[in-house]
Amino acid sequence: MKHVNVLDNTLRDGSYAVNFSFTASDTAAICTALEQAGVAYIEVGHGAGLGASAQGVHPAAAATDDEYLRAARATLTTSRLGMFCIPGIARLDDIDRAADLGMDFIRIGADVTRVAELQCYLQRARQRGLFTTANLMKSYAVPPTRFAEAALQAEGFGADVVYLVDSAGAMFPDDVIAYAEALRERTQVRFGFHGHDNLGLSVANSLSAADHGAAFVDASLQGIGRSAGNAATELLVTALDKRGYDTGVDLLCLLRAAGDCSCPLLGQPVFTPLDVVSGYAGFHTNFLPKILLAAEEYAIDPARLIIKLCDLDRLSVTDEALQHVANRLREAVAPTPVL
Repeated sequence: MKHVNVLDNTLRDGSYAVNFSFTASDTAAICTALEQAGVAYIEVGHGAGLGASAQGVHPAAAATDDEYLRAARATLTTSRLGMFCIPGIARLDDIDRAADLGMDFIRIGADVTRVAELQCYLQRARQRGLFTTANLMKSYAVPPTRFAEAALQAEGFGADVVYLVDSAGAMFPDDVIAYAEALRERTQVRFGFHGHDNLGLSVANSLSAADHGAAFVDASLQGIGRSAGNAATELLVTALDKRGYDTGVDLLCLLRAAGDCSCPLLGQPVFTPLDVVSGYAGFHTNFLPKILLAAEEYAIDPARLIIKLCDLDRLSVTDEALQHVANRLREAVAPTPVL
């Protein structure tokens, strides 16, 4: 089974969608939920990264960089904690302070035509023992061959991973493939993909990136983020799982996490956990009322009921099959339901 890392940036890119209002307590709560679901990489802080509040870039966030890091560090035990960094907004000593507070990784971003600005920041981060990514923002602004040259330069500066960044949500899956292939022709550095959803293609583009060797794909709960948002973590993990990827994320636990955090932290949900499960299992929601009644009667999780029923039949839900599967699930140890 192929492996890909899902990096959740709800608490960083998602802050744009809530006017940078995530508090330290919000950060701790969402970090806890994501770690329990098995998300291994979690990014926190102001949307524009380290130093943004102090420099007056956009409104100041509800907490300082230090407060976000302390809240997340006190909560996380297995997931890796990171922040974003844009040279010119962040200073080199911001990296030192964040490393002192327990940050594990840093993502350093610059426009794809300004890679040289990354050098001293990447080198400082490596000196502090941080896992580093070079995020080549607005990657689509140059041809694939030019992007590959920039990636090679970033690798030379010490980046562990180079990111293809669809900052405007302007790319198609074929574009992602072209950039990934150009990258492979010039360098062996691991690459990641960060996509926005302006054309509704962020999940499809992330899947194309994974299919063509991406080691990391970014996402946020409910897809919240700058502009039209990011790939939704719930949808992307579901699609990757269905496509045969190992993400290390427990899908149903993630859906519970998203549901728990959706309101008031993330706003009104765009889709429900059972919407996602229906797509995963191949379930037609005309049958949902029967599922919900049975789930209540048998005190079982409707999501698991849907999945098990669809293993038997994706065309219909007979009373006989419903009773059989519901009884089987009730006899098992009942997990915490999605709803």
